[in-house]
Formats: sequence, C-alpha cells, structure tokens
Amino acid sequence: MLVPMNPVDSLFLLGESIHRPMHMGGLAMFTPPDGSAASDVHESFAAAVERDVVADFWRRRARRSITSLGQWGWDRGGEVDLDYHVQTWALPQPAGMAELWALVSGLHSVPLDRSRPLWELHLIEGLSDGRQAVYVKIHHALVDGVSAMGLLSRSLSPDPSVRGMAPMWEVEPDQRGAPSSDSEAPGVGGLPGVAAAAAWAAVTEGAGLIPAFADTVDRALRRRGGPLTVTAPRTVFNAPVSSSRVVNGRSWPMERLALVAKSADSTINDVVLAMCSGALRRHLAARDALPTAPLVAMVPVSLRGDPRDGDRSGPDAGNRIGALTCTLATNLPDPADRLATISTVMREGKAALAPRSRLQILAMSALGASPLAVGMLTGHEGPLRPPNIIISNVPGPRSPLYWNGAHLSSLYPLSVPVHGQPLNITCVSNDDQIDFGLTGCASVLRNLSAMPADLDSELASLEAAVGV
Repeated sequence: MLVPMNPVDSLFLLGESIHRPMHMGGLAMFTPPDGSAASDVHESFAAAVERDVVADFWRRRARRSITSLGQWGWDRGGEVDLDYHVQTWALPQPAGMAELWALVSGLHSVPLDRSRPLWELHLIEGLSDGRQAVYVKIHHALVDGVSAMGLLSRSLSPDPSVRGMAPMWEVEPDQRGAPSSDSEAPGVGGLPGVAAAAAWAAVTEGAGLIPAFADTVDRALRRRGGPLTVTAPRTVFNAPVSSSRVVNGRSWPMERLALVAKSADSTINDVVLAMCSGALRRHLAARDALPTAPLVAMVPVSLRGDPRDGDRSGPDAGNRIGALTCTLATNLPDPADRLATISTVMREGKAALAPRSRLQILAMSALGASPLAVGMLTGHEGPLRPPNIIISNVPGPRSPLYWNGAHLSSLYPLSVPVHGQPLNITCVSNDDQIDFGLTGCASVLRNLSAMPADLDSELASLEAAVGV
C-alpha cells in the first residue's frame, strides 16, 4: 500500500526530467583520527554493506498507480541493493580539492534511478591531505535542507571516542514528538469534536488568505520585502538548464561573518546574502552582463523547528519550507550599501510573515514560487520571471561531530539548479565555521571555480566597508 506524498514533495517528482534532475546532495569531509588509516573507513563501509541492514526510511520507493489515481506515494517495502547504492571511488594521484570537485560534479549530474530508493552514497578516497570524502545524493522529494541536517546529525556523534557506529543507511530518522497513532485516529466519540475543530480552523485560515495574498502582491508592486517579486531582471542566467552539473565550495570562520553582522546591525544571513550579491556582481561584470536592475534572490524559510533545539518533526514531514524574495542590490557599487539594503528588505519580509499562520505562509510562498514552479514543470519561462537565484542558509551542527572518531571537518551542501536559476548557493553552519556549496548548470555558467574566490573577496570588502 502506498503512503500518500504531500503535494510539495510530489512537485519535485512531477518537475523532474532527464534534463532536470531534482536531487540534492552533500559533500562531507572527514579527518581521520590519529593513528588510523584510510583503509579503516573503507573496511567499515564494506562491513556495513555486507551486513545488509537498511532502515525503513532508506527503503522508500516513489510509486504511483491507477489505484492511487496517478498521485505519487511512498512504497516502504522491498529489498535494497546496497552494492548499487553504496559505492567507493579512488581519485587520480596526486589529488586535491580540484580533482574531488570534478568527480562530484560528474556524480551530481546523473539522475537517481526511480525504480530504486532515491538515494546514493559515495565514499571517495585518495585526497593528498589524508581526509576522506563522502558524497550523499538524495531526492528533494524525500527531504528539504533542514530535515537532511537531521538525518546527518542522527548518524554522527559529538564524542570522538565512540566506535562501532552505524552508517547513515542503517539509522532510522528520529520521530519522537510525532503524533501517536491514538492522536491520529481518535475514537468514534471524539470524531465530531475533531471535525468541528478542523472545520473551524479551515474557515479561520481561509478568511486570512485573502488579506495575506493582497499584502503579498502589494509588497511586490512596491518592491518591499515579501514572498513575491515582479522585478527580477533578465540575465544571461535565463536559459534552459541541462543535467550537466558543476559544483564547488569553500568554508569561512563563522566569527568573520558575525563581526560584520554586528558592526552593520544586520544578521549573519544578511551577510551571506551580501557575499553572494558581490560575487554575482563580479561574475556578471566579468562577462559584461550585469543588468542595471538589481538581481533578486529567493530565500527559503524553514517552517519546522531547528533540529538542534529539539524539533522532532523528522524527514517524514518532507518539505516544510516557505520563501522570501530579497533584492541583492547588485546595482550598488558599495558593499556596505548592498548589505544595508539587503538587511532592510529582509526585515520587511520577516515582518510580513510574522503575523501569519503556517498555512498562510505556505500559500503566500506558493504564490511567490509560482514562476519558479512553471519553469520546473515545463522547462519554459512563464509570464513572470522567477527570482534570479536561490540562496539558502541551513542550520547545521553547533559543535564538532564525528563518525567512528573521524571529525566532520566540512560539509558542503549541493542543490538543484532549475530553469531560469542555473546557480544555487546553499550554506550550512558547521561548528565554528560556515560551509558554502555552489551548484550550477555547466551548460549555462562559466568558470564557477572562480566564484569561491569572489565570495572571499566580497567578505574582505564587507569587513573593510564596515570597519571590522
């Protein structure tokens, strides 16, 4: 029997094609403990594959049939071929990050096989600095960025002395705090009260949707912060995407961004957006393709709690995301002015969402994302251009994490380029640093390898501009 899939999750399956794969990924870098050998990690993975233990979550297959009226659902049964899902690679010697990014770019270009559970894990060996790399690929229908972090945290430990830890595919997501079967299926006597409460909630929520939509449109027309934009300029990025991917990444100490944020009376997320703004401005200017109107970013907003603060909604919840749009102020030459503008617009956007219910935020975000959805589903541009780029900042671990003593030194999130948005920038906080992952469509972007250096230059410019 199929377990129904929520509409947001199924959108990522409906919008997928051979040229528009909809999987996410992550490149985790592990520093082995003192005295260990690279073969230790390899042998641990090989032993786990031989054990052939797979948690229920990792067995899910996406299915639809006549009995489900063509709607997507999850089939939670069936065997899993771990020899297919878990693979090992050796980099050509001598190997550095350039060779690693080249391999991961190729792996991230290949769509997941829909006849199997929608995930893969690749152990990559041979880096000259002794680190081990693990690239995980998982379909966006299964998880969003925050729930993916929850999966990761469940498979790692804050204790470097722990050994004998299971790999990710043996770990069941934490479902504590989820509704019990009793609360989901009340007795017959309780049904009238539950139905009445649900009906009243629908009426009150529905009554609030009209003013929420009106406010969203008004903010867009006035170019104020909110979920919708009607001012995203046309750029060289407005081109169909292919399945070819190019990925890259870089890390910075969190303290550097925090000092800029404090000096500018902004947030760390504002600084992330300003770094991306400056890097995009440099990239487009180098191509003599910088539009006079400012670029607009879509900024996902998680509607689930922070997993680090005890949220237990788990990845069974699929995608729980709203969205804001934000001008990147790429028309302004001064980095301090760009940061100030971004901070103002983000404050306005958050203020617009603050009094709204979760349902209203989802509805407002759906309106704002509708141009993007048209591109995802059809591969063509609709009457409204979508925001030029998606920039996400996902909360990650607040303290060091380990797998069988190996330290998670970096975690680069990789995402989904779509029509009109061939570049995605996602970052993750990781202990005392922030890791940026860049995912681009190779047929549209040029020289993505230069963008981490552009981000670094922009952070230095922001530090100088605000007097850090």
